[in-house]
Formats: sequence, C-alpha cells, structure tokens
Amino acid sequence: METITFANGPISMAGNLYLPAGFDPRESYPAIVTVHPGGGVKEQTAGLYAAKLAEQGFVALAFDASHQGESGGEPHFLEDPAARVEDVRAAVDYLQSLAYVDAERIGVLGICAGGAYAVNATMTDHRIKAVTTVSALNIGPAYRNGWYGADPDSAAVATLQAAARQRTAEAQGADVAMIPYVPPAPDENTPRDLVEAHDYYLTPRAQHPNAQNTKLFTKSISKIFAFDAFHLVEQLLTQPILMVAGSEAGSLWHTTALHGRVRSPKQLVIVEGGAHMDFYDVPKYVERAIAEATPFFTRNLAAPSTERG
Repeated sequence: METITFANGPISMAGNLYLPAGFDPRESYPAIVTVHPGGGVKEQTAGLYAAKLAEQGFVALAFDASHQGESGGEPHFLEDPAARVEDVRAAVDYLQSLAYVDAERIGVLGICAGGAYAVNATMTDHRIKAVTTVSALNIGPAYRNGWYGADPDSAAVATLQAAARQRTAEAQGADVAMIPYVPPAPDENTPRDLVEAHDYYLTPRAQHPNAQNTKLFTKSISKIFAFDAFHLVEQLLTQPILMVAGSEAGSLWHTTALHGRVRSPKQLVIVEGGAHMDFYDVPKYVERAIAEATPFFTRNLAAPSTERG
C-alpha cells in the first residue's frame, strides 16, 4: 500500500493505493476506486475492500472524501453529495495518470452511501466501465424517508425549517451546529443497523481519529435532502452493475429499488442473514462480496480483445 495524494480541482485528496502481489510497473492493470460510506475514512471499510481487490490482481484506490478525513476542502466536516460524486471522477483522473493502469479498464465499488455515489459517478462518467454497490444507501431518500423508507418526503420539511433557522443564527454570530452520522447513544428505538453502526464507528471495532462522527448541520442537510443519486439511472447508466446486500438489512430497499430501475446489464446478490454493517468488516460477508465482485470486475474490466458481459 502506498500513501498518495491527488488533485481534485484546488483540493488535495488523501488516498491509499493498493497494488497487487508481484506488482510490475511495466505491466498494465485494471483498477478500481473504492468509495467510503458517509462519515467513513479510507482506513476503514473502503480500505479493506481495496486491499482485498488488490489481492485479486487489481490496482485499488481508497481515499478520504473532500472536506473530510485527511483530504482538503473547506469547510471541513461537510457532506456534499455533488462533491462526493466529483471526488470519484477525480480519483479516476488520478488512476488514468498512472502508466501501469489501463485507462480503459477502471471500475468503482462503493459501500453504503459510497455505493450510491459510485452509481451516480458511473452514470455521468463513462470512463468508468463497471460499478459495484455493497449495502447501498441513497443518502437523500435515506434522510428524507427514514432508515426503513417509511416516512413521506414531506417529513423532511421540519428539519429543513430547523436548518434555515440555524443558518440565520450562524449568520448572526451563533456557534456552528454539528450533527452525527450515527447515533452516539443508541436506545431501544434505534434500528439494528444503526446500533451496529455505532459499534463500528465509535468503538475499537473500527474507530479512527479521522472519522469523528460529525458533519455541518446547515451546509450538509440542505444538500443531502434534495439529492437523489439514482435520478435518471434508467437513461444514463449503461455500464454493468453488481448490487450486493444483506437480506436482514434495513437499508435493503435502496438496493432493490435500484435493481428494479436499472436497464443496463445487472446482477443482484441478496446474501441471506446479512445486515447492513456486516458487509463493512465481518469476514464472512466481506469475503462473499469480494467473491461476487472479483469475477464481475474481471469480466467487465477485461482487456479489449475479450468480450464484456
């Protein structure tokens, strides 16, 4: 693994580049960008997937989102979906600059919100030849409609009104308000997946000092609530897609909705018994996702002389 930086316009992005065993810079490799969940960093699940994909012969890049982790971008602690999608495009720019990466054989794998960002980037950047989602979560509907997707879009209005009041207060000198990604103190009403998200991000299981479980309230919420990563997916996504999720995940509706809408070559894998967070670091589920992603990317990032499928 190499620690690298790459440009995203004026922002310096921090990444970890994973190389296959026996790496030879004179050869030409397929490459995969891995995209971390909202609130995550490259050292967590995105890095785990990148390392495992490198073991399968791919060059793999995990990076911190702009405005987060070790990457630049002001203000920090901003979750901006449009910026997150642009981050993926910048990562592709970087991979294409490497002499040992085949510029025509680049894919993307995203986890949770990173999965939806990966789909949106693939829809609008056809340098990406294939995309995989793992425990996908479309962040706009997730925030508007709740973890299980049961709330109407109108339920978001109260939060937007609160954000408007807070923005006015901040413009007049109040302290900047921050909100968490995952519940800092789950209770009996907290969905199972979010209890497990607390365990992942806020205990030694995967806690990292650069993942501080916080984002700007007013500047993030106004961007998140109006975002739909899958808007126009029926028309714009022509590349092959693999979708992996657990049968017990409260977020499963994001994956099944995406699968129902996609018209490009598609593969849906529902893993019996798996919950949302299981695919972050539980070996049984991570290995299953890699076992599905490896042949998918091998086939669809094959050298031009072979047929894609």
